Amino acid sequence: MVERRDVIGGGLAAGLAALFGDPAAQGAQTLQRTVPTDDDAATAKAVDALRAMLEHQHESQEIMRIRSQQRTFLKANQKFPDFIDVGIEVWERLHDWHVKNRQPLTIVRTNDGQYGMPFMATTLILRHEQTESYISWGYDAR
Repeated sequence: MVERRDVIGGGLAAGLAALFGDPAAQGAQTLQRTVPTDDDAATAKAVDALRAMLEHQHESQEIMRIRSQQRTFLKANQKFPDFIDVGIEVWERLHDWHVKNRQPLTIVRTNDGQYGMPFMATTLILRHEQTESYISWGYDAR
């Protein structure tokens, strides 16, 4: 996610460059350079890499593994799983993901006393007795 101060600061820097730069000289340089150079290709690759990083910055390994389990269950049962069990490390990272991405965070207690956290159409169940990075197969309430 792009911070507000980065957008404002970037706009300010571009405005100052346009204000104090020589537009006639810049225009002449632009007209002379009609063939793309290696620098242009490198700049385009760098911008592409930055765009890809910004698009996928919200995805952690845990989220990708949980989504993989959801897709597997969806293909087999034509619906998302009701529950997926997770270890404490995964639970904390998903908690931080909700906070960082400003998503509503609702932590519930299930009938058997376990903690649950909705994520997409699935409730993640905290299993403290499992290893910290544990992610189970998806399962139904039935």
